[in-house]
Amino acid sequence: MKLRSALMASAMMALPLTAANAQAVNGLYLSGGVGINQLQRETFQPKPGIPAGNMRSNIGPAVVMALGWGFGNGLRAEGEVSYRQNFGFNNPQSFGAPGNGGGSEQKIGGMVNVLYDFTFGMAPMLAPYVGVGVGYQHAIEQNIHGTFNNGASFASNNSGKGSFAYQAILGTVLPITTAPGLGLTAEYRFMGLTGNRAYGGTVNGKAGSVTSTNDYNHSFLVGFRYAFNQAPRAAEPMADLGAKTFLVFFDHNKYDLTSQARGIVQTAAAYSTRTQYTRIDVDGNADTSGNPGYNIGLSQRRAEMVQAELIRDGVPANAIAVHAFGDTKLLVPTGPGVREPQNRRVEIVYR
Repeated sequence: MKLRSALMASAMMALPLTAANAQAVNGLYLSGGVGINQLQRETFQPKPGIPAGNMRSNIGPAVVMALGWGFGNGLRAEGEVSYRQNFGFNNPQSFGAPGNGGGSEQKIGGMVNVLYDFTFGMAPMLAPYVGVGVGYQHAIEQNIHGTFNNGASFASNNSGKGSFAYQAILGTVLPITTAPGLGLTAEYRFMGLTGNRAYGGTVNGKAGSVTSTNDYNHSFLVGFRYAFNQAPRAAEPMADLGAKTFLVFFDHNKYDLTSQARGIVQTAAAYSTRTQYTRIDVDGNADTSGNPGYNIGLSQRRAEMVQAELIRDGVPANAIAVHAFGDTKLLVPTGPGVREPQNRRVEIVYR
């Protein structure tokens, strides 16, 4: 836990002044990470003549690359290739009898992952994500050998065996303002290999085999994620279109208010105490990603949410007029079916 916390902290401190609000990935993206892999004590069964024992390895490098697709609602699917290596197998134990050992193990393989980004209203900058994956790994044993205190010894040949694999992923991304679509990532991955892998070798100086009966990996990675064609997000969640107009922006297909949006509404409500007006128009809008009928309803719900917040902040209810325009008043002109962050808004206009 301390190691994982340190890695995540180092990634978050790297560019503290260039962070932007997190957005859901919509379309093609590329990600990669480098770090370390901790292999749990691996159990080996030498045959014939030696009881099963386990060995510990040193921490080794890990590299992961993935190409994926984001669906714009937090869900992502990706294909991944990875490499892990652990050196210096040592401290073999069989029924409590330690001894000496050595060798290394490499794993090269591919996985298919499904992930979910928590981007909607959970944090202004960081976007945590979780995922699971399945795939195939080629585990290469390189001269795994051990000698127990009772004199028994074993060694495996340099060979590789394939195995199905599964993994769980926990990470977070820190978007970068100066490069839309780019973010720094920090991840923890647990990967396990299924079944047993038998390698030829020697046991007590005679031909035999060495079988690995478990292989569990804990990887800690820092890296990047780049979403192609990611639309730049508005620099601020509110834009002032003049002394009497305020904008509140919404996430895709959402009408709930984030903490930043509530602050904008509070500012607009406070403005009502400093100016003369006859009415306040609260105009709901949507982008073109939905059908026109749905967009009218969504823009209505957004406007009503802002209206309710203005009333809570002290604006008289009879001073507010709510309108829903759907996708008919675009701040950024687009074609149909386009998710444009600046078109997902409510305008608070003092008349």
